[in-house]
Amino acid sequence: MKDVRKRLMGILLLMASALPCLHARVNNTVAIADDDDEASVARKAAHLHPTGNQLSALRDEFIAFIHFGPNTFTRREWGDGMESPSVFALKKLDTDQWCETMKVAGMKKVLLTVKHHDGFVLWQSRYTRHGIMSSPFESGQGDILKSLSVSCRKYGLKLGIYLSPADLYQIESPEGLYGNGSAYTERTIPRKIPGRPFRNKTTFRFCVDDYNEYFLNQLFELLTEYGPIHEVWFDGAHPKRKGGQRYNYAAWKTLIRRLAPKAVIFGREDIRWCGNEAGRTRSTEWNVVGYPFNPDTASVFYDMTDADLGSRSVLAAAKYLHYQPAETNTSIRDGWFYRDDDYQYVRSADDVFDIYERSVGGNSTFLLNIPPNREGRFSEADVKVLREVGRHIRETYADNLLAGGDGSRKILDNDDETCLVGVEPITVALRKPALINRIVLQEDIARHGERVEKHVVEALVDGRWREVARSTNIGYKRILRFPAVVVEAVRLRVLSWRDIPAISTMSACYYPERPPRLVCRRTLDGNVTIGPKEQSCENVSDYRIYYTMDGSEPSAANGILYVGSFPLDAARLRAVAVNQNGVGEVMEHRFGFIKKDWRVLDCTSEDAQAVCKQAFDENDNTGWQAMAALPQTVELDLGRDCVLNGLACTPMRGKAEGMATKGCVYVSNDTHNWEKAGDFSFGNVINDPSRRFYYFASPLHARYVRVKFLETACREKLAMAELDFF
Repeated sequence: MKDVRKRLMGILLLMASALPCLHARVNNTVAIADDDDEASVARKAAHLHPTGNQLSALRDEFIAFIHFGPNTFTRREWGDGMESPSVFALKKLDTDQWCETMKVAGMKKVLLTVKHHDGFVLWQSRYTRHGIMSSPFESGQGDILKSLSVSCRKYGLKLGIYLSPADLYQIESPEGLYGNGSAYTERTIPRKIPGRPFRNKTTFRFCVDDYNEYFLNQLFELLTEYGPIHEVWFDGAHPKRKGGQRYNYAAWKTLIRRLAPKAVIFGREDIRWCGNEAGRTRSTEWNVVGYPFNPDTASVFYDMTDADLGSRSVLAAAKYLHYQPAETNTSIRDGWFYRDDDYQYVRSADDVFDIYERSVGGNSTFLLNIPPNREGRFSEADVKVLREVGRHIRETYADNLLAGGDGSRKILDNDDETCLVGVEPITVALRKPALINRIVLQEDIARHGERVEKHVVEALVDGRWREVARSTNIGYKRILRFPAVVVEAVRLRVLSWRDIPAISTMSACYYPERPPRLVCRRTLDGNVTIGPKEQSCENVSDYRIYYTMDGSEPSAANGILYVGSFPLDAARLRAVAVNQNGVGEVMEHRFGFIKKDWRVLDCTSEDAQAVCKQAFDENDNTGWQAMAALPQTVELDLGRDCVLNGLACTPMRGKAEGMATKGCVYVSNDTHNWEKAGDFSFGNVINDPSRRFYYFASPLHARYVRVKFLETACREKLAMAELDFF
């Protein structure tokens, strides 16, 4: 009996140690003491909790980004701020279609870029004329944000805003306020405008300059006149600076906390960037990260691009610990703004669903950009993808195959506010054997923080335990993917932890396995191979590959059966895998002309042969790094007469800052008479280092090309993986 009482007392003490913050005020920041060692820092990290707003944002899981503005009509990725508002020639607007599509996709919130870097505003602001009020849309009376706010209420979606701190109009225009050298004086927010009173009578007093006053006045409009705002998104990107302009983040934060108490702040406070714009996720994404300074009082953006932000060693080297979940962001299209439906690449449903599982199932939120077209709607190609993604999510995760099984109700009740505390393995026996290939785990982060560092899931198969998945942290949610297996029971074993684990949910699901996603490669002499992408989570069953070379939809009925490598010159290759389960994702790649006969005629680089070998070798892992300063020029003999439609530039991995952003192209048939084919401009290449295309106004006949690179992303030396002509 004494042993029983002793064990019981031990269990109670263990539970007590795991519940230090049940009734305490939420604490999401803590300083690291001089005498803290790695283990004590890890324990501190385990006892940080999300605020209510942060927890709500994590539970939103899948949210939408909307980039819409003059760039939609100019077909540019970044504007220069000097575009006339007349270019925003929107005839119709259908925000109901946006919201209905997002709802079907499984999204819970939408963020609208009410002002991008160009400074053009999408609402009826009192404080500028550079915006929708000076456009032809609805004779200057339109308001995109108002329309979207109405549609969000109709479809039950939360609303957020993206307000760019950068403002090229305020930089470039003669009356611009950005960096104008104005004095910091005490000013009242909002500034009264005759004839435009506010219903909300709240006022603030801040010591700010002209641009910060302007920014705060606009924030006041946005946070008081468009319904509840659930996220404010501050971008750290900045195409141009002026006058040593500084931002008064403290004032911005005060305004937001008072006027939008349910809003999370992206960029510095509550939510952070995942470190890229390609939808890539870290294999271990911690919510608690280390800072060299106090993040609650900081006035600068902190770099969040490192591969490791939250391991024990990284946290131990920091000065502060801060609970700050990540958003994994990318676009459904090539680029953030809509350009066209013919050449702009659209992600497949399989691709988006994969990012969803890796991001939401990797302890982050998935932010997917969907740019409206020039008709004020989501394009049908995008809608089709989003509907299919929503179907995949529902079919996979609607039913927990562990429900009704023999196991603790605390992890089977679909409630992330109940939990099972302890270090012993957690076992659930199914009511009957079931086919599964997904396990979903959650920690009780609201009350206990994130604690698991390593874990393994085992399945009882034919009476024997077998490991099916192994990973690191869990946090808000971990989705484990593995080849499908019929199981009788599942078991979770936590292998390492920062404090006693508290598991809130455990579920098993099945995703109908589809034919593999494909990838293609081409040799220097033009031979193309097609095969499956590396897929660690799925069985690649028997399948056939069909392809087309004219851009048409590939299928068993309309396509060429792939039996091995084949030669391919400039062409739009599309391919798809087909098996008994259906048709897979369509892969598409635009190949340029075969490069084996290309010759360098002239080059400003010190080593012209290096240009030939590195920039035209059909290998994205190598590249040309010009040692001389810009501009850089290269002249090429393509080896034959060609009909040229454009060019493509591929950034070097790890050196996107050297990617060309501006340049010009010339063509010739004799190397003596040159005709200018056009000027290209690529934006946002550092954060989105994807292959970029420039299409000529019309096809041109030529054998020789001259490319002059004028600017790179950081205006320094040129670095390029591949240059293609097609």
